[in-house]
Amino acid sequence: MKSNLILFDDQRWENLLPLTFTRPVSELRIGILTIKEKWEKRLNLSISYLTKDYLSKKFKTQITDDNVFINSGLLPDDKLVTFIKNLKPNQYAKQNDILICARIGKIEPKDLTTYLDIDQILTSSESVIYTHELSFINRPYEIFSMNETELKKDFELITVGRQSQDFSSSNTIFGKYPVFLEIGVEMECCTINTNDGPVYLGKNVQIMEGTMIRGGFAACEGSIVKMGAKIYGATTIGPNCRLGGEVNNVVMMANSNKGHDGFLGNSVIGEWCNLGADTNTSNLKNNYLPVKIWSYADTGFKDTGLQFCGLIMGDHSKSGINTMFNTGTVVGVAANIFGDGFPRTFVPSFSWGGASGFITHQLKKAIETAEIVMKRRHLTLSTEDKEILEYIFNQPYTPSL
Repeated sequence: MKSNLILFDDQRWENLLPLTFTRPVSELRIGILTIKEKWEKRLNLSISYLTKDYLSKKFKTQITDDNVFINSGLLPDDKLVTFIKNLKPNQYAKQNDILICARIGKIEPKDLTTYLDIDQILTSSESVIYTHELSFINRPYEIFSMNETELKKDFELITVGRQSQDFSSSNTIFGKYPVFLEIGVEMECCTINTNDGPVYLGKNVQIMEGTMIRGGFAACEGSIVKMGAKIYGATTIGPNCRLGGEVNNVVMMANSNKGHDGFLGNSVIGEWCNLGADTNTSNLKNNYLPVKIWSYADTGFKDTGLQFCGLIMGDHSKSGINTMFNTGTVVGVAANIFGDGFPRTFVPSFSWGGASGFITHQLKKAIETAEIVMKRRHLTLSTEDKEILEYIFNQPYTPSL
């Protein structure tokens, strides 16, 4: 099968806000890899996106004479991959009225702007049945709640047939799952327990002395774990993240920092975020009842069904020192939170303030901060990224401050 693969966003894109404000669903990381990287590893195909119009300048759609469309919220497994490989031209599959995949010939780009256009194109195509169970990402909190399963799957996918780098005898490593070190890893005087899951350390990762890790855990390329960190699985960071303090079942996207003491549990942190020293997040209500969090799609608070749920934070957001986040807090894009007390459990994008109240963060100032932060990592904020931030700033996705 030598086709052009397109990962298309459906209604899950809105369900997964604020994490998807700045990216297609397939750019979310869960396990070790992003959803896009999982498909790339398994199918070895060229991949592009079909996403929201304002994101499409950065995340482009490539059309050829043979195109395979796959729902971007799908997490691949062996059965699904085999099914898609055997998909014939002009065939598609749905389950519970949700489009899973389709194989379509040449299309005019003007006829393909959203996933809804695919249904129109498929009117003369053949429906085939997929009977096996599917694994979808539907809500932000599912990223951490499903991270253990995906971490184990990705670990096997990445490491099969490969040899780990050696680790220093100063480390204490025990348990039933393996530890895999890529080239350039630095780790001394650390303790790793793999009884509950594997540990993957990417290229040039640094694990400082005194760190204690309970798998599953993945530190992607270039990440640094600070001295004395206490990490409980299933946790994923990186690439190029900084992690310290105590964390439990957290997924942190690229280039974000929690470099100091403080607890973060059952949470998802976007890219280019920074949690100030002694930022703490509650992940359990005092009455032990299921946690409700803000849903952009439902324009209200929605029951997660989870007893443990901490912080969901969009890209480029920051917290000052000693910030306290209550159970089930959702923070949008480019928010800056500081001061004493608990801010409310829904903080809109471009908010500036804390428990005493918020004002709107100026777009110009937010972009200026993003540029400074990225320059420290020898990167620049692209024109496309600036346009995405401007679009988010001007959209009525959130109630007034």
